[in-house]
Amino acid sequence: MFFVDTIEVPGLGNRGYLAGGARTAVAVDPPRDIDRVVAAAARRGVRITHVAETHVHNDYVTGGLALARLTGASYLVPADARVSFPRVPVRDGDRTEVDADAGLVLRALATPGHTPHHTSYALEENGTAVAVFTGGSLLIGTVGRPDLVEPRLTERLARAQHASAHRLAAELPDGTAVLPTHGFGSFCSSAQHAGGSTTIGEEKASNEALTAPDVDAFVAGLLAGLDDVPAYYAHMGPVNAAGPAPLDLTPPAVADAGELAARLAAGEWVVDLRNRVAFAAGHLSGSFNFEAEGQLATYLAWLVPWGKPVTLLAESPGQLADAQRELARVGIDRPAAAAVGGPADWVRPGEEPASFPRATFADLARRQPAAGVVVLDVRRASERARGFVDGSVHIPVHALPGRLHDVPDGQVWVHCGSGMRAAVAASLLDAAGRDVVAVDDAFDAADRAGLTVRTP
Repeated sequence: MFFVDTIEVPGLGNRGYLAGGARTAVAVDPPRDIDRVVAAAARRGVRITHVAETHVHNDYVTGGLALARLTGASYLVPADARVSFPRVPVRDGDRTEVDADAGLVLRALATPGHTPHHTSYALEENGTAVAVFTGGSLLIGTVGRPDLVEPRLTERLARAQHASAHRLAAELPDGTAVLPTHGFGSFCSSAQHAGGSTTIGEEKASNEALTAPDVDAFVAGLLAGLDDVPAYYAHMGPVNAAGPAPLDLTPPAVADAGELAARLAAGEWVVDLRNRVAFAAGHLSGSFNFEAEGQLATYLAWLVPWGKPVTLLAESPGQLADAQRELARVGIDRPAAAAVGGPADWVRPGEEPASFPRATFADLARRQPAAGVVVLDVRRASERARGFVDGSVHIPVHALPGRLHDVPDGQVWVHCGSGMRAAVAASLLDAAGRDVVAVDDAFDAADRAGLTVRTP
């Protein structure tokens, strides 16, 4: 008998896996906070003998090297991946025994496309594939992005994704469980699809790589659907290739109100992790709002200038610790400082917390048209292409820090698709001294509210 445990990383939209038998196991694409993987192995009563990477990751810092060193496991990395540390180079067809008593073997399958060296691993039980760890190759309903390595390789890798998907479909039984790393909200996925589990047989019927009429149609559709790439991705590959530094989750230094003011004056980022309703009602002037419950790591790492000191404000020690863990997964290793409490604790004596109003699209409809009202859409271009409020200005939230000067004068009503990114944008504008209203509403409500929604 075998088992497969999923290590969810919901903030990044990824998964890692622990698979094995009664005594030993392999960890595939583990997150940087490897204590979670070690705990999963302890619950199973197994020893981790192997750690396997499907590719050098572009969207998070891997825990693979640290886990291999901690456990003494063999570290399986695709042979063609350029890395600076000792590992077991894996080539197409290589077979690795995971648990002899259970008849479990890991078979490497070259599946280039997401990266040139990408490798999937079929978990075989007594010679029959029962699961396949597909990393950024075959995902649920789609495939991993082919444009994260080098622009000149994008079309070639897109064609390789098609071939790799078809190879998996042809070589593996229909009942084989497909276990991807990406595709659960990660920007490494070329599209987002609902569903948490799938098989080779199900993907044959629904995956765009396997249902497209031909490779040219697939590639054209894949390339046309590619969205913006988070800026921090440029740093993840080099960090992983060099070998990530050991993870340090010890609590950061505590900052008082005076130090917070000094850090803001120095141009550092002070990030408030509370929910957007609480932030709008009252916050430290100059601070930015990135909700701990949202895609904190993705959007903060995307927007903050890489390497700039970040100080965290949290409502509880638990919220701070969770945020620190999530940020470390994308290389924001050590907060410069932190404070726990609320706005009254973070402002200096004699100062008052700042605030700004929240609204709905119905509120906006009652204001338009009105002189001095600016509607700012901070969604991605692909979202705006499906419809936008007539007369709105478009600056995606990830571009806003460098384009604040492009926002027209007037009271800025900022919206996104649901409210979370609008809150980030509103905090940026508020910190810059703009008169801002955060539209905390689903975009679908814009049309119902009577606003004119157009398409390009």
